[in-house]
Amino acid sequence: MKPVARLTLAFVTCLALSLPASAQTVQKPIATPDYPLGPGDVVRITVFQNPDLTTETRVSERGYITFPLVGSLLVKGVLIPTLERLVAQRLRDGSFVKEPQVNAVIIQFKSIQVSVLGQVNHPGKFYLERPGNRLSEVLALAGGITPLGHDVVTLVKQGPDGESRTQVDVHDIFLKGDGTKDVSLTSGDAIYVPRFPVFYIYGEVNRPGQYRIERGMTVQQALAVGGGPTLRGTQRGMQLTRKSESRIPVRRDADPAETVNPDDVIFVKESFF
Repeated sequence: MKPVARLTLAFVTCLALSLPASAQTVQKPIATPDYPLGPGDVVRITVFQNPDLTTETRVSERGYITFPLVGSLLVKGVLIPTLERLVAQRLRDGSFVKEPQVNAVIIQFKSIQVSVLGQVNHPGKFYLERPGNRLSEVLALAGGITPLGHDVVTLVKQGPDGESRTQVDVHDIFLKGDGTKDVSLTSGDAIYVPRFPVFYIYGEVNRPGQYRIERGMTVQQALAVGGGPTLRGTQRGMQLTRKSESRIPVRRDADPAETVNPDDVIFVKESFF
């Protein structure tokens, strides 16, 4: 593996160790006035000069919370400022508090759920600790990319126009500092990390087999990864088998300077001189 590839994986692993194993344990209140409440979210509601009314309550699967004196409130899809006004209105209408000043904060997000699949250390579904978690943070929650994982991942996002798929280069995020690719995730999004691409080399080489394709790898470099030609082998007349657009394998002479593609098969001939 090239130093750049190793650095990419090490960076992701390091980032994974620096973040909590699950966002479920995070209990920090977060002010999110534009976040609609959903099932599983936990909110803390306080009423000024009425400490007995301070309540931490979880939004039920049906979208309700329970608050002292006023009972059940339907809050699914409700924003925090609206929730504050709703509780204040109920307290006022019931003559429980004359001029209630209500404050609400979200202390746990449970309705923001994303999935991470494929070559990560801990695949599964994760509850985000806040809206706007970035792709790199979610990969870290999943334990980082395994040594078998590709550094180009597929991001499946849910939007108003349906599902969209985007290829995201993790290498560019970490090593090139391209923050534009480190996109924010929303509930229902998914990340898929495929296995790294490989090529095959056989014939008169010292270490025939399957190997990982590094960035920009040429046929000449692939030959070196395979240990170079044996004493009976020659670089002249190497053959390359590559699948066409119709997925049919096509065999031809290999150019040592050309770039290796996923699933290429390189054959090193025996020298007759």
